[in-house]
Amino acid sequence: MSKKVEKRNAKRTRRSFTEEFKKEAVALLLDGHSASSVAERLGLSSPNVLYRWKQAQLEESGPIASTLEARVHELEVELQRVIRERDILKNALAIFGRNE
Repeated sequence: MSKKVEKRNAKRTRRSFTEEFKKEAVALLLDGHSASSVAERLGLSSPNVLYRWKQAQLEESGPIASTLEARVHELEVELQRVIRERDILKNALAIFGRNE
């Protein structure tokens, strides 16, 4: 019982990360890895930490980085649309190819 009380009363120290670590973590996020997988892999408390670091880096980089981030998002959406269209065409080809 006394160990539980000691643990509860022990002060939690806040971890600090280097700027290089933060940049590499955000780079993993931007490379397409999910925030939860990056946070888990790096031992972070929450994926929200990554989003805060990403936002801070975008603000630091200025409007060009924000524009690039928006463009990347647009291209990802377009890529998903093209993948869906391709899959539909593949299925159509398979359906019409069976009748021959």
